Formats: sequence, C-alpha cells, structure tokens
Amino acid sequence: MTDVAPVLLTRLTNHFGGDPVRLPVVTQQFPKLERANLHYAFEMLLAGPGIRHELIGVLSLEHYGEATLARLSRPRSAVHFDEGPVEYADVPLPEDQRLACIRNALYLVHDGETPWAILLSESRHSWQQAIDIEVMAADREVAEAVSRKITRLTHQSKAFRGHALSIVQDCQGSLSIQFHKLPKISRAELILPEPILTRVERHTTSFNRHADRLLAARRHLKRGILLYGPPGTGKTLTAMFLAAQMPGRTVVILTGSAMGGIETACRMAKALAPATVILEDVDLIGTERHHQSIGANALLFELLNEMDGLEDDKDIIFLLTTNRPGELEPALASRPGRIDQAIEIPLPDADCRRRLIDLYGRGLNLEIDDLESYILRTEGVSGSFIKEFLRKAAMFAAEETDAMELVIRDKHLDDALSELLVAGGPLTQSLLGVVARPAPPVCESGGCK
Repeated sequence: MTDVAPVLLTRLTNHFGGDPVRLPVVTQQFPKLERANLHYAFEMLLAGPGIRHELIGVLSLEHYGEATLARLSRPRSAVHFDEGPVEYADVPLPEDQRLACIRNALYLVHDGETPWAILLSESRHSWQQAIDIEVMAADREVAEAVSRKITRLTHQSKAFRGHALSIVQDCQGSLSIQFHKLPKISRAELILPEPILTRVERHTTSFNRHADRLLAARRHLKRGILLYGPPGTGKTLTAMFLAAQMPGRTVVILTGSAMGGIETACRMAKALAPATVILEDVDLIGTERHHQSIGANALLFELLNEMDGLEDDKDIIFLLTTNRPGELEPALASRPGRIDQAIEIPLPDADCRRRLIDLYGRGLNLEIDDLESYILRTEGVSGSFIKEFLRKAAMFAAEETDAMELVIRDKHLDDALSELLVAGGPLTQSLLGVVARPAPPVCESGGCK
C-alpha cells in the first residue's frame, strides 16, 4: 500500500483541519422521487449568507462499494474511492422542463468559520430507491441542524408544489413522477344537472375559497368525496374540472397499478397542502373483501389508514371515483372520517343530452330537422356516447363530400345511431356507456303501443 494518503481523505482532513475519523455523522434518506426537490434544497442551503462550498465528485473503484463519510475517513477504506466527475441525473419537471440534479458528490462547506461536509449518494442497486444524505461536522448539534434544514427546505421546495402529477409504479415496484397539464374545462362544458354540480362545488371549491375562515372557526378542512355512476357519465371530467378550478393546489393522481403509491401520494399531499388526491376507479382496491386479492385488501387498508392519519387542519381533498358503488368496501363508503359526501353522477337527462349535442356539435354545421327525436332516442346513453355519436355522424358527412365544412343532417345521425346501437353490438354499447332501456314504441296505423 502506498504511503500517500487517499485523495478524498486528504480533502476531508484539510477541510476540518485535522483527522476526521472521530467527527460525528448524521445520516438520513430521501426517496428518489424527491430528487428535484432535494436539488433545489441544496441550492437554497448553499446560497445562504456566509456560505461557501466546494463540490467534488466521488468515484467508487469497486462496484460493490458504496461511499460513506465513515469510509472516506479511514485510510484502509478510503483507498477504494477517488475524486472523479460530478454525476448528474436528468429529471423531468412541469411544462416539459428538465433539471440536471446531482446524484453523487461530496460538498465541503464553510459556514463562516464553521466547516461541515455533506455526502450525497445513491445506491447503484435498482431495488434501493433512496438517496442518502450524510452530514459531518465537529459538533453533532451542527450536523443535526444542517440535516434538519435540508429536510425542511426539501419539503418547501417548488418542484411539485402547485402542479398536477401522477405516481407511476413499474413492474419492479419502483415509483416515478409524471407531470400533467390539466385540461381547461369551463363550468359550461361540464354537463351536469345544476343541483348536482352545486353539491360537488360546495364540498370542494367552496371549502377551498373559504378555507381560512373555516379553519379559524375550528372547522376541519380534510374532506373526502366519492363520485359514482355508470361509465362515461363524466366522473373523471368532473374531477379534472374541480382540480382546474382550484389553482395553486398540488394535484396527485392515482390510477391503475399506481395504487401501490398510496402512502407516497398521501405523504406528498400532506407536505404540499393544500392538495387534492384523485383516485380513479377506487373499486379496484376497495371492493368487498370476498372479491379482493390479498394485495388489493392491503392497499384498501393503507388508503383508510392514510385518510384517518392526516390532521384535520390539513387542507387535503380525497376525490374518489367508481363505476361500481355497490361493490365498494363498506368501511370506505360509509365510515365517518373517510368519505364525507357520496354524489351520483347520473346518465344525462333530456336537458343534459341537448346540451351535450350542442357542446360536441361545435365546429359542425348542424342542419337537423327533428333534434327532439334524437334527444328521445338517446335516452339511457352516457355523455361519452353523445360525443362519439357526433363524431361518427361527422365521419358519415365527410364521406359524402370533399367540402371542408361538415354539414350534419338527420340521415347522418340516423346512420351513426344505427352503427353504434345496432351494428356495434352489446360490447360497443357497454364501452360507450349505454345502459339497458325500454324498447321504442311500435307505431302502426292504429297508433302507437
């Protein structure tokens, strides 16, 4: 072994003005999901008054050896590490932006005349989804204070706050973040009966608008709302509308396999409150116990525990949707403290079907002789059906002419209804949210019966 001290040990020794082997180290972990927030936290920490620092890359000379400040402080272990390039990970941000975040480096910091060091590293193994932060200082209290400040700044950081995001889980159980741009949905585009829309708004946007006064009056802000009804009636659209109506709130969306990220989502919502957690198709994890798999049952209780465990003064909305309310676990649907309101989003009535045809007919020239007959004939269909009905009619009109303007006439609507309700068969009807409904009356010379 050479008599020359390892480079990184020499750096630490010179930085602290003596052998670092007896200096205390405070360690904590952050999930890799927090990489961007952690990066911003370091920027804020190191931009403080009187702070100056040097950034050093850490190179592991053995694939199985992970760098730690303890290992860098002893000659025998420090020889397995050397100074190298600073490594960065390119992380997605909202609005299609990217951020190069440090993933492996040693910070040698002077806070005035007080030296401390931070080692940021992450495991090379895919199953360990954590970033390790180690702080070394001459006094343990200083190391603890720096470590806790990093935590506080990370929770206050801007990478997630006020944005819409979803937590994605891959086949190995690893979680990642995807950002979304919420659609701009106006109130006029949300075709619901006015009493229902008013109830939905009262439990969401009204709470948001009066949050300060309600909290001052000791009214809790945590709330849950369950939107239920047949497929295609606009439950997801309603959720997106509500999220868009409350700017500044962090929106966390959970669907499908990402239900495994419930704990992470609730932890993020708590840190980023005010926040809205949207769980689509909650029946996938909340069905009656005798219908569940073991994994789904565990996720259900995780959801219930997370909803119960949040402080009442946290302004967090749990917005759940389901097509199958009858199969929901009773504890989720009825026990106090979990769901405060269950609101049915029904199939559109005649007035709503008329408004849907007007909405989805925008951009088309509707020359319809008997609109009311189509309002009657579409009884029992969903909003999704009306949207596809107008799109199919536009296709029939486009096939008749090369003109840019599409003129929709009764025959195009008849052809569209025939293809969707007859030729499409029961599966197409089910996919478009058509429920069983009475057969139309049969009219003969003696009248209708």
